[in-house]
Amino acid sequence: MSNSTINIATTILNQLGGTNRLSIMTGAKNFVATANGATFKIGKNAKKVTHVTIILDASDTYTVNFQRVTKRGLEVKDLNTVDGVYADMLVDIFESNTGLYLSF
Repeated sequence: MSNSTINIATTILNQLGGTNRLSIMTGAKNFVATANGATFKIGKNAKKVTHVTIILDASDTYTVNFQRVTKRGLEVKDLNTVDGVYADMLVDIFESNTGLYLSF
């Protein structure tokens, strides 16, 4: 895994408040740096989202994918995908699609 891959994932997670805040506020865990982004699992929420994947696009915006993984990972259901998300919109998009809040 290259340094740029890790830097992109770290930047994304920091824009959401960092891994500590995500863990405390949403029960997030299993943080993984992907080719151009990050993915992680979140705790129970009203919208039944279990996994969030955030990918950096060539246009310097993000694509955020909300999924539900069921039956021990055998079934993956895409709940919502939001394209063209700017960094300052990440928290609002996350909160509105999961029902979990990242600030007090």
